[in-house]
Amino acid sequence: MATIEFLLNGTPKQCDVSPDTSILTLLRDHLGMTGTKEGCASGDCGACTVAIRHPTEVASAFESVNACITPAHQLKGRHLVTVEGLAQGEQLHPAQQAMVECHASQCGFCTPGIVMSLFTLHTAQQQHPFALTPERLEAVLGGNLCRCTGYRPIRDAALSMAQQPWQAPAWFDASPPLSAADKTAPPADSAPLFAQPSTLTELTKARRRYPDARLVAGATDLWLETTQRLEALDQLIDVSRVNELQQIAETTFQHQPGWWVGAGVTYRQLEPLFEQHFPTFAHLLHRLGSQQIRNRGTLGGNIANASPIGDTPPVLMALNAWVEVANDDGVRQLPLDRFFIDYKQTALAADEVISKVFIPALKDHALLRIWKLSKRREDDISAVLGAFCYRWEDGIMRDVRIAFGGMAATPKRALNTEAVLEGQPLSKSGFQAAQQALDDEFQPMSDVRGSQHYRQQAARNLLERLYLTLSAPNQEVMLHAYAH
Repeated sequence: MATIEFLLNGTPKQCDVSPDTSILTLLRDHLGMTGTKEGCASGDCGACTVAIRHPTEVASAFESVNACITPAHQLKGRHLVTVEGLAQGEQLHPAQQAMVECHASQCGFCTPGIVMSLFTLHTAQQQHPFALTPERLEAVLGGNLCRCTGYRPIRDAALSMAQQPWQAPAWFDASPPLSAADKTAPPADSAPLFAQPSTLTELTKARRRYPDARLVAGATDLWLETTQRLEALDQLIDVSRVNELQQIAETTFQHQPGWWVGAGVTYRQLEPLFEQHFPTFAHLLHRLGSQQIRNRGTLGGNIANASPIGDTPPVLMALNAWVEVANDDGVRQLPLDRFFIDYKQTALAADEVISKVFIPALKDHALLRIWKLSKRREDDISAVLGAFCYRWEDGIMRDVRIAFGGMAATPKRALNTEAVLEGQPLSKSGFQAAQQALDDEFQPMSDVRGSQHYRQQAARNLLERLYLTLSAPNQEVMLHAYAH
């Protein structure tokens, strides 16, 4: 057990809970705050949505997160707001009042999560007024599912809540007292542990001392082990407070301009960089997960998870990204396409952690195409994801890099396919040869998301889409997978 000190709806709280306690469990079972509901316990439905803000960022908006898969210990020094804290006496918050007036709730089970997502939107609108576009609204509510009513009245509530009178409560901008540094002796190697280092040096020392402890950042995948498999997570090292892992720095590496991105940088924090320099990558983030997930999930976590269907690794491979890993002795860098060894196996030693990722800038005239195939348009895991990076120079393809997710035990470059297209003019026969090379170098898996045959054909079709896109650059080959 370890003590968590935080603000809950403006009231200071101290709680002692086990390392694998979620915010949802803390609220419902330990604090008796049952307004936050459990729906899926996997971060999909948004019924458990709450809002969190860093104490040093009172000028910024609250972020929506899924309480069911967020470690309670990560609340230390944070301000947590739940649905119980929104009303001031008999005066409802504008998000609540608008939901009432627009008849936007039926059974009410999902309503607290929807209200909390709207609360974060309303807070952002109050602090930095902006026009609420369909895209912004879709992003805000994309992680909230309602099983028994239509979404039109919920949308109406979102559009009308800014017209409701509202005055921030006295506690709204309150900051929790910063806890003194933990001076207690570290636990025995087999005892329950939740370590929260603040520097890379502290992290690597903890990693060496506790090689069997699980690293946790956004917990968007790790926490499913406790909520879905009911396994104990009693030794955790939280990397979310490590300063070096939160940085984005523009630089040159291996004679390439680009950016070193800390492993703890979230998808939300990456959005401005990607929107400016990699718009197709930014677009992918909106299909990677809900806003609640993008507020929590990290680039380093998506890589370290080593899933064959992780969305970012194939894109990073196509961009020729590098990864830096660190231990208590120092750091080393290696190309990302050499980081993945086998299914869920990486080049990380037992005492190493991912510290940062180098993303090269696109070369002049280079293009990046990313196409994701999944059963649902949004908030779903890929069946196949193809990433294509190339330069189109005088009708010739140059610097071709192609990578796929969902086609092997790891994210993987299509080296033979690249070689067939490299330096060749655009032709139907050339792409047919590339498709044959693709067939020869991949033997994809079969699972619930697609059979081996489906994946093989889907990957061939993505190559065909690339050919058609190059053949008619001013014409949309097929309907875009995202509504806007």
